[in-house]
Amino acid sequence: MNSYKNPLEERYSSEEMLFNFSHNNKFRTWRQLWIALAEIEKDLGLEISDEQIAELKAHAENIDFDKAAEYEKKFRHDVMAHVHTYGDVAPSAKGIIHLGATSAFVGDNTDLIQIRDGLLILKKKLVNVMKNLADFSIQYKDLPTLGFTHFQPAQLTTVGKRATLWLQSLVLDIEELDFFLETLRFRGVKGTTGTAASFLELFNGDYSKVKHLDKELSKRFGFEKVFGVSGQTYDRKIDAKVVALLGNIAQSAHKFTNDLRLLQNLKEIEEPFEKNQIGSSAMAYKRNPMRSERIGALAKYVMSLTTSSAMVASTQWFERTLDDSANKRLTIPQAFLAVDAILLIWNNIMNGIVVYPNRINKHIEEELPFMATEYIIMEEVKAGGDRQEIHEVIRVHSMEASKKVKEEGKENDLIERILNDDSLKLDKSKLKEVLDPKNFIGFAPIQTEEFIKNEVQPILDQNKDLIGLEADLKV
Repeated sequence: MNSYKNPLEERYSSEEMLFNFSHNNKFRTWRQLWIALAEIEKDLGLEISDEQIAELKAHAENIDFDKAAEYEKKFRHDVMAHVHTYGDVAPSAKGIIHLGATSAFVGDNTDLIQIRDGLLILKKKLVNVMKNLADFSIQYKDLPTLGFTHFQPAQLTTVGKRATLWLQSLVLDIEELDFFLETLRFRGVKGTTGTAASFLELFNGDYSKVKHLDKELSKRFGFEKVFGVSGQTYDRKIDAKVVALLGNIAQSAHKFTNDLRLLQNLKEIEEPFEKNQIGSSAMAYKRNPMRSERIGALAKYVMSLTTSSAMVASTQWFERTLDDSANKRLTIPQAFLAVDAILLIWNNIMNGIVVYPNRINKHIEEELPFMATEYIIMEEVKAGGDRQEIHEVIRVHSMEASKKVKEEGKENDLIERILNDDSLKLDKSKLKEVLDPKNFIGFAPIQTEEFIKNEVQPILDQNKDLIGLEADLKV
């Protein structure tokens, strides 16, 4: 308890994402890369024995982290520390570990594997948020609610249609995520400055063997695409792009929680509130939207990281500079862990979200009379009235009704005022029929159905094996 603990690890992120960026996974991947390198080099004619490879494989999981730390303190080089640590338990293969490679061979390739695998972990959670939002949209596609522009009451929409706006952002995000995965390139085997010069001598100048080594190793780790050229490292724009992608997901989540917090203040929709949950240490009645607030906090952090990765990518020198190293160790894992937590919390919210139709309708009744004034004016004109005169009559009634609501705290009596005004000629019985909120929601239900059917459901169908997720919170 006397040293700092990362709250993303302690409080928020999933075990699978924590493992993805763990030392154990990282250094086991290093060893798998060294084994694959040796195997392919052997196949290409280098003097590497089956016994050496067998010994490497036998000790691939046997990582002495304490010894590696001692070596790193001595060498001030993390890769060479692990080369020596591996060589100590596989002495017959000590001389062929990392043969022809540079540090970025294990470092960069492992980073790309973690980025890919991290995105696949996030994709499952993202698909489940989309499924939950799609179900919610369809369930409430017909339920009228006040629309808001500038957080001022505007024309009606429906609860389900509003949810499609949250979904639309996620459609854009998952399209970007899929494109990123589809086009992600492996660094492969490129040598110290990207020229593969170290392999010129190893393969007696046979460039075709270098190309085979590069392609074959990349395929073994699940990458069909490989960087055609590189310096010592892969292009750091990859890091900037993936953090920007994570930042976009964070933006979508933050937008959702902003809306939900406003709706919770209106008492129209609430995030889950557990039986024994305490909203405030002082105010026992409080039902604070702590899940939404937590997403907002994490989302702000992720969005702030996009600048960091962009600055690193833009300030690399020639074939490589090391001022990206400490930044990458912080930024990439933290961004993934935070978005992982965001999506877990978002799924948790959707699994227990509560809608209050009566409260929603009460707010509609307070505002709908004002929204109906345009219809009333048109009906009066049809009945032979003067448009400007009618507009003035309705304006006066509207101002008086608004005064009653705002200054006296009374109910909106605009419709009663109009019904009791003998100067108006419209059909009073028809007016009451027209004030059904469903007459003011336009094509919202149809738009909701079409959007889910045409844009969301195909994504869910393509990823049906990912649907199904437990989204319990750590704290």
